[in-house]
Amino acid sequence: MMKETSKMVYMCVKAHDGENITAQDIANETGIPLKSVNGIVTQSFCRHKDANKNPEPLMERIPAEAVDPDTGLHRPIKLIRLTDAGRDFDIEAACAPADEDEQ
Repeated sequence: MMKETSKMVYMCVKAHDGENITAQDIANETGIPLKSVNGIVTQSFCRHKDANKNPEPLMERIPAEAVDPDTGLHRPIKLIRLTDAGRDFDIEAACAPADEDEQ
């Protein structure tokens, strides 16, 4: 079961699918601290495994470059994008509590 913060990160990235979005953008939009966003993206989505425990990344980090508007200097950044599996992922099912065994 995924945590609510993971759902918030996923929904943010999905809402911006196809756009250039960074972890800082996600943190700004969701209010989740940047360090937490980076951890969630890595642990919950980049290292996601399917039901058979096979690697199935839902998000990927794409190396890119940004220009600082004040200095004109280029700096490396990582864009966060959904994979095809990420677009098809059912976040509601992943966040639902597991059914308890009936007694």
